Amino acid sequence: MSDIHPAPAEFSADQIAADAILRYFHYSHLPTVLQAASRPFCELARHIVETLPRNPERTVALRKLLEAKDAAVRANVN
Repeated sequence: MSDIHPAPAEFSADQIAADAILRYFHYSHLPTVLQAASRPFCELARHIVETLPRNPERTVALRKLLEAKDAAVRANVN
């Protein structure tokens, strides 16, 4: 596990082992306003891994969701 990207508590170790990208959905380290922007993306990532079969399209969905999360957080940085 990386100190820069600690695993979010919302995901199990098995989920992170299967989809390492999930570690980038952590948000507890962010200021409150940025947590509010980031949290829904973490929740949607959890929904994706819990309801969709693991396949290349799910991987693409998670990657694009991460891109969207990063943009939403940056939009709130003054």
